[in-house]
Amino acid sequence: MKQLGLIGNPLKHSFSKKYFAEKFAKEGIEDWHYDLYPLDSIDHLPSLLKDIPNLVGLNVTIPYKQLALKYMHELDKDAADIGAINTIVIKANGKLKGYNTDVIGFQHSLIELLDGDKYKDEIKDLQALVLGTGGAAKAIVYTLKKLNIPYKLVSRNPERGILYENLDEKIVQNHQLIINSTPLGTFPNINQAPPFPFQYLSKEHFLFDLVYNPEKTLFLQHGINHSAKTMNGALMLKFQAEASWDIWKKA
Repeated sequence: MKQLGLIGNPLKHSFSKKYFAEKFAKEGIEDWHYDLYPLDSIDHLPSLLKDIPNLVGLNVTIPYKQLALKYMHELDKDAADIGAINTIVIKANGKLKGYNTDVIGFQHSLIELLDGDKYKDEIKDLQALVLGTGGAAKAIVYTLKKLNIPYKLVSRNPERGILYENLDEKIVQNHQLIINSTPLGTFPNINQAPPFPFQYLSKEHFLFDLVYNPEKTLFLQHGINHSAKTMNGALMLKFQAEASWDIWKKA
């Protein structure tokens, strides 16, 4: 039995275990299993690998997408450029290689949000605001650069980006794509949202939330209230999960 899993904290409401269980059942994949491994510290990763010797791959989620880098023996080019990982291959010799499939997940999802085949027309004059500067934001920024979409980071730290309190009507109107890369609004804290000036949103805006539980976050509801187009992180997770699976089965 080849064992896969997800590390992070917390994992109680993770999508991954159910997704892979359903995938394996539907596709008749019998020799693979996926489980959740909540870690209080990334420094418990070596113990996990020792305790479960048949582990061949892991996904990595908040808050360890950057912290896990120190345990990697090798990085895929995208992961190295981004400076964060969400997928690990555990080789037969015990060496760990890190990947970042969030790029694939976000790019494909963004194309869907931007009207599919019409997205190339949509992004000509598009500019983005990325809320948050953590490990998830790194993959988002990397993808925006690939698509030549200008962006600005928004943070509580003035050294990392525009402060939330400095966002004004002009900035919001000039940045039609708003991406929440923070965990704010994740179940059970469904009444939370980034401190964004939602009153300046319009039907010209696109709101993308990496949070997928609940399906409609408070962040997205604000967008809906102003006729913006919205998308949560569920589709992104499916795309990145399939990309992770392609890496594991070929490793």
